[in-house]
Amino acid sequence: MQTRTGRADSGGVQIFYEDLGNPDDPAVVLIAGLAAQLPTWPDGLCALLVDAGYRVIRFDHRDTGLSDKLDGAQTVGGPFGRAWRYLLGRTSAVPYTLVDMSHDVVALLDRLDIARAHIVGASMGAMIGQVLAATRPERVSSLGLIMATTGRRMFTTPPAWRLIRLALHAPPHDAPPEDRLAFEVRHLATLNGPAVAPGDAELRARVRLLGDRCSYPEGRRRHVDAILGTGSLLRYSRAVSAPTVVLHGSADPMLRPAHGRAVAATIPGARFVLIEGMGHDLPAPVWQPVAEALTKNFRG
Repeated sequence: MQTRTGRADSGGVQIFYEDLGNPDDPAVVLIAGLAAQLPTWPDGLCALLVDAGYRVIRFDHRDTGLSDKLDGAQTVGGPFGRAWRYLLGRTSAVPYTLVDMSHDVVALLDRLDIARAHIVGASMGAMIGQVLAATRPERVSSLGLIMATTGRRMFTTPPAWRLIRLALHAPPHDAPPEDRLAFEVRHLATLNGPAVAPGDAELRARVRLLGDRCSYPEGRRRHVDAILGTGSLLRYSRAVSAPTVVLHGSADPMLRPAHGRAVAATIPGARFVLIEGMGHDLPAPVWQPVAEALTKNFRG
């Protein structure tokens, strides 16, 4: 699989990307989730899309991976006020919002001289995808949303208790590295559906790989603020005109399937696909059904 790397300038922020496959094929841009680096889009899933005849581009968000970090950028006010405003669907003043992060995707398309692309987002990336498709429809050939939400949490089901309970027992920042590693492995295992979860050794290797590539907790906090600061996505979701498929796992403990159904009901003409056993991750057993649903939407 051909691989090219580079950086795109987004208003002075350098965005690192990987460009896979034949440059002459139709482009697919993959937008990762909160604090998720580009390898969280699995090589195997990317290979399926490349083999289906698509050029695949994945990138590190600002404040993650090999992209620029906005060191020192501070949010004014306390987190509880932002969270309450978010629950009410309102915006807040933050260093950057999901709208700004959608501009990073446009900068990436400009850098690669791509007029239009198929946009695929997962979790927070699906939120960015909705903003992008609503505000820059001329750049979006189709929209694939995985583990999506409109951001109106007050009107949808909360995360599963097992995930909340695990978060309440997170190790402190000064805990031994092995304790933090063990927690991250448990967290990933919990996010995955029990029917498709990778083994402990595979999860440990993944956590270590991502940690060695980049560890930047401040970026995670600013991504959370970006979501809270954006508020409800309903005004964006209702404005999407691109052909859209919404994929959701039946076993997603973070964003229950009701979130995906709500997104599909909000976007005109969107199709909802429930993937049995999938949680809030993309392990190998779900690559084929995810790739098939996406490529069907690309062709449509």
